[in-house]
Amino acid sequence: MPVPSADFKKALARLSDKELAALLLRAARRDAELHDTLRYELLPDVTLASIYEASADRVHELFNVAVTGRLLNRSLVKALRAAGQEATRARRVTKSKQLEIDLGMYTLRLIFDNYTGQFDSVYQGFFVGTARLTLRLTKLIVKDLHEDLWLEYKSELDDFLTQLHGRKKSRELKFELPRELVLED
Repeated sequence: MPVPSADFKKALARLSDKELAALLLRAARRDAELHDTLRYELLPDVTLASIYEASADRVHELFNVAVTGRLLNRSLVKALRAAGQEATRARRVTKSKQLEIDLGMYTLRLIFDNYTGQFDSVYQGFFVGTARLTLRLTKLIVKDLHEDLWLEYKSELDDFLTQLHGRKKSRELKFELPRELVLED
């Protein structure tokens, strides 16, 4: 994205309220993420909780659609990738890193409650994708959240890590997966 120049900013400042509103509506119609960002910032009924619910519903739907696919493992990999994109999009809209982590944890709960049987498939994509998501969340929690919030995620994330390390495929990973969420002092 180009950085707005001083001339561009002056031209925007000269626009009337009506012209500015029309321009903003046109931009929002073309960009769904901008539309969602404006809704979040301008409408009082669009809250962090409502965005979490909508995103969690989309993630749940992604995995439900994946189950109807012919090649389940490949469909689950696509759903996992799309779920990560949905969590990242929600973070960009709300500027809340905790929301991204919460959606990632929701995705992991969905996977470990319903799809762990696919970890034993001859195809490694879904297992590796789940391990990468778990690793990413361990890093995000320590890096982006306040220390007081770390304990909220520790036990559940440690359980996911233990389950992943319990599979034979964990020894074949090309990256280091921690055994537990390490809380730095």
